[in-house]
Amino acid sequence: MSDTLPDAVPDAVFHVEGDVAVPTELARGPWSPHAQHGGAPSALLAGVLEKVDAGPPAFTVRLTIDLMRPVPLTPLRIETRVVRPGKKLQIVDASLFDGDVEVVRASALRLRTLDTELDVPWNVPDVPKLPPPGTPSPFPQMAGGQLGYWNAIEMSSVVGELFVPGPAAVWFRLRVPVVAGEEPSPLQRVAAVADFGNGVGSGIDRGRLTFINADVSITLHRLPVGEWVALDGVMFPERSGIGVAESVLHDQRGRIGRGVQTVILEEL
Repeated sequence: MSDTLPDAVPDAVFHVEGDVAVPTELARGPWSPHAQHGGAPSALLAGVLEKVDAGPPAFTVRLTIDLMRPVPLTPLRIETRVVRPGKKLQIVDASLFDGDVEVVRASALRLRTLDTELDVPWNVPDVPKLPPPGTPSPFPQMAGGQLGYWNAIEMSSVVGELFVPGPAAVWFRLRVPVVAGEEPSPLQRVAAVADFGNGVGSGIDRGRLTFINADVSITLHRLPVGEWVALDGVMFPERSGIGVAESVLHDQRGRIGRGVQTVILEEL
């Protein structure tokens, strides 16, 4: 993670004590100065879910985050639940509560992995590796000059640009830990950036429309290696005000999975 942050930037996106998560200013999102970016609670809950015991160690193949309400920049209570324990398949949930109101819910589907590799050949689709990240650049500064999630992330564009119409592929990595004092896990690194899918290759005029995602669902066939995760994305908007953003997720070795978001489009 970057060691060139200004002194005024907090040391992490969250501070967690027991079952209470306290967001710093780095959790702030672009749509309201009082609400979090979706990547912040997504990354937090990804880490929470990894610690929930539902049986033998298993691999998280799907992580879905439902952004049920604007997530405030206030202390939030964490709750977890084992929905389905098992040896081959597990489902675990985690939620953030603002008082008695549930604002975010995350669900992880885990599958067992084999102790020995399958000795069966198959044809795997050829997904070209993306060029490696170049010199990191800061995230585009948001209006108002406030600290926000954009200060917790750095990026390196491969094709196109973030928030600019047209196809785009962009590398992202965290500049600070998700939780103070904890090294982000590979799953957290994916969850921290998958929420940017509706801004990568979106083709949306930010001066005329908002495009807020209601969820993000991540499917993985392997975890990323290293700090960088890329989104090769496109969004499919409809005049009805509904959109779907899809991103192929990469690390520097190649494809690792896919991210999908449902998007609410509204005129400014």
